[in-house]
Amino acid sequence: MNLKELQSFLDFKAQQYESIDFITHDPIQIPHQFSKKEDIEIAAFLSASIAWGNRVSILKSAQKMMDIMDNSPYDFVLNHQQKDFKNFKGFVHRTFNEQDLKYFVGALENIYKNHGGLDKLFSSDKISLQERIHQFKNTFFELDHPPRTRKHVSDPLKGSAAKRINMFLRWMVRSGEKGVDFGIWKNISSSELSIPLDVHTGNVARKLGLLKRKQNDAKTLLELDTKLRKFDPNDPVKYDFALFGLGAFEKF
Repeated sequence: MNLKELQSFLDFKAQQYESIDFITHDPIQIPHQFSKKEDIEIAAFLSASIAWGNRVSILKSAQKMMDIMDNSPYDFVLNHQQKDFKNFKGFVHRTFNEQDLKYFVGALENIYKNHGGLDKLFSSDKISLQERIHQFKNTFFELDHPPRTRKHVSDPLKGSAAKRINMFLRWMVRSGEKGVDFGIWKNISSSELSIPLDVHTGNVARKLGLLKRKQNDAKTLLELDTKLRKFDPNDPVKYDFALFGLGAFEKF
C-alpha cells in the first residue's frame, strides 16, 4: 500500500473498532460504570495503571479495586481512614499489590486536595503532554512512598513509551460521541495525545511500515506519532483502535 491507501485502510479500521462493542472486553468498561467526573477519572487511572497481562485478569482486578472502595472511588480517596484499608489485604495484580494500591490512594488524595485534581495536573499549554507525564510522576510521588511503587508509573523522559498513562489520557480527552472514550477533559487537545504503544500496536505498525525501531520505547512512540499525525493531525490517536484491533482481534 502507498501512504494514501494505508491511511484509507487505517481510517476504515479505526472507525470499525471505535464502537460500543469495543468496551465489552476492555479495561475502559470499568470507568464506564460511573457518571461523576472524579469517579470516572479515578476509576480510569487505577484501571489503566494495572492494564498489562491477560485482559480477563485485568478486568477482574480492576473491578476488585472498585469493590474494595465501595464502588465510590472519589469519596473513598477523599474520606478514607486507615481502618478502611483492611479490605485491601491480599490484593494483587501481577506485581501491583496492596502496598502499591494504598500508596496510589494516598497520592490521589494529595492530588485532589492539594493540586486541583488529575485534570488540572495534566493541563498546561507550556510544555508537551509527554513532559507533563514526567511532571505528573514527580507530583504523584512527592509523598513518602515505597521505592517499589515508582515502577508502576512510567516516565517518557526516561525512555518509556508510557503506554498505560497515554491510554488513560486518551480515555479522558478524546470525544465520547461514539461511546468509547469520555472526552471529559477540555483543556487538552486530542492533537496532543500519543498512541498507547504496546505489543499489538507496535507489531502491526511495523508490518505496515510505520515503524522501523524494534523496541517499544519513547523513541519508537515519537516515530509512530510523527507518522500518524501526518494522517490526522487533529486526532492521531484514533489509530490506536485500528492498530490494536488488527493485532488483538485479527491477528494481523
